Amino acid sequence: MSFQAYLDTIETKTGLTPRQLLQAAHDRGLAEPPVSASRIIQWLKDDYDLGRGHAMALVHVIKNGPTIADTHVGTDGVHRDASTELWLDGAATKPS
Repeated sequence: MSFQAYLDTIETKTGLTPRQLLQAAHDRGLAEPPVSASRIIQWLKDDYDLGRGHAMALVHVIKNGPTIADTHVGTDGVHRDASTELWLDGAATKPS
């Protein structure tokens, strides 16, 4: 599953866009270094029932922003993304 697919699935499961969850993390003080990934994962599990894989996609966004390494971009395989920039504003508003 690509990073973007994880984020889209999180939105479907929680009803919140990745940007809204990023804001919630900021509001809870979970976006300021040196917060650990385990604290973010536990929050996402407790409040949204997200598993580790989906939570780790959000941990990346919370800690590093919406840019991913170009090694994840390409046309082959299910784990490839179309761009190094993840879309955080909801699947319904994604440009084509």
